[in-house]
Amino acid sequence: MADAKVIPFDDDRSRSGSASRPARRRTGAGSGGGRGNGSTAPVSALPGGRLPESPSDGAEGAQDPQRPQEEAVGGVGAPADAGGGWDRRIAGGLAFLRRRVTGDYEVDEFGYDKELTDQVLMSALRPLADKYFRVEVKGIENIPSDGGALIVANHSGTLPLDGLMLQVAVHDNHPAERHLRLLAADLVFHLPVVNELARKAGHTLACAEDAQRLLELGEIVGVMPEGFKGIGKPFGDRYKLQRFGRGGFVSTALRAGAPIVPCSIVGAEEIYPMIGNAKTLARLLGFPYFPITPTFPWLGPLGAVPLPTKWTIQFGEPIPTDGYPPEAAEDPMLMFNLTDQVREQIQHTLYKLLVQRRSVFF
Repeated sequence: MADAKVIPFDDDRSRSGSASRPARRRTGAGSGGGRGNGSTAPVSALPGGRLPESPSDGAEGAQDPQRPQEEAVGGVGAPADAGGGWDRRIAGGLAFLRRRVTGDYEVDEFGYDKELTDQVLMSALRPLADKYFRVEVKGIENIPSDGGALIVANHSGTLPLDGLMLQVAVHDNHPAERHLRLLAADLVFHLPVVNELARKAGHTLACAEDAQRLLELGEIVGVMPEGFKGIGKPFGDRYKLQRFGRGGFVSTALRAGAPIVPCSIVGAEEIYPMIGNAKTLARLLGFPYFPITPTFPWLGPLGAVPLPTKWTIQFGEPIPTDGYPPEAAEDPMLMFNLTDQVREQIQHTLYKLLVQRRSVFF
């Protein structure tokens, strides 16, 4: 079987197999919460008694015997909050399922499903980022709050978990909760199940046409120019950046006038230490490489569990491109210089983070 082919990022050919899907309108669904609105009927004084004090009358009002009952009805107290929260969650989940079954949701021209990404995919990845890899994010302020930007990061880890963790890091740490649209190789869109999930999560083919279109729409686009050379390199070459190609990502950023944000990821190199490559088996399966690690394939499926390394993701100072003339995108010397500048900045930051970290796992 032929080797898997990586589509060059600077390839100007049109996308294949990515026909536009018409956006479907999603109607707003109620979030449940059928509890009372917190208002209660006027309380009359009992014969020979007096009206209870209102909360505004002082701290003594909080001790009034009417308060627990009132809170239970109005949803003010902790027990009612817990019940109301579960009611809202159940109602929201049922509304979500109803929209999925009836098709009453939206996807963009690339197949991106924001609702599914937010409520399902990101929720599934978040514990892996927060609890397992304990990702620490630095320099998030270097990502603009609006408008397009191109995040360029190193690629490593044998399996592309670094791209998914980068997606979670941008969304969960940016004040505007921006979504990262990753550019992926054609192999991703040839794998069953993975193909559909990648489209739904906002990933698209790594070609200049798609990248420029997303940047012009004001999206945050992520690219890892090392490709399979970076993710499939042996463990002995960890944190040594591979070739960045011919600078296609720089040309795309110049055409769109979008800033380039260098990104350095430490911790992904050690999740699957690649000590060998079964090239014959890789050719038979159509993969660019077939990794051999200290645990895989010796431990079977258990060997596919990544090691719980401690991750750091740092976003560097953005490199503006809007000051260049339109013809700059065709200048090979400028593209080479900017590509080298981005690569050197990422490599320098990697070395700095490696010196600062105490341990691979802590």
